[in-house]
Amino acid sequence: MRPREYQRAQPPAPSSAPASAGQLQDPSLLRRLLRARDRMDAASHEAWPVERLAAVSGVSEAHFARSFKRAFGIPPHRYLLTRRIEQANTLLRDTALSITEIAFATGWESLGTFGRTFRDITGRSPSAMRREAQANMLELDRVPACVLKAAQRPDLTSAVLEKRRRTAKGKFPPSTKEVS
Repeated sequence: MRPREYQRAQPPAPSSAPASAGQLQDPSLLRRLLRARDRMDAASHEAWPVERLAAVSGVSEAHFARSFKRAFGIPPHRYLLTRRIEQANTLLRDTALSITEIAFATGWESLGTFGRTFRDITGRSPSAMRREAQANMLELDRVPACVLKAAQRPDLTSAVLEKRRRTAKGKFPPSTKEVS
């Protein structure tokens, strides 16, 4: 191969502007990622390790994790946490189930982990959330369920442990050292 042809065969240099998910991924991969996300939505109470999600999508584990985050903006684990917390909020607001029953119904293996994670994400304990929801029940009856769910969706753009570190104000040493 001559040097001139070699230069033409090189891929273009990456631009500094971020590309959208549609530009970065082909439609068939996006359909498979949506299939995995739909399975998580349908059975958010089940365990969804990356291996299982990758098998549903028909790609490798590393490729699935990268592609999912690129397509939906958050890693698969955080997406599942979001769904579980949304479902727990709904059950706390609309049912008389005990908090323990809600924890196990939404896929948590431990009541303590559920309570701690719920508090870290929402800022309130499950029982405080229930009291607040019951006090505002008359106001919330007029709000469509889809709007209410979107308004109560937890913001998981940062990891739960990172949120805990920020609120502790330096009580926890960072688990990794950042290099600039």
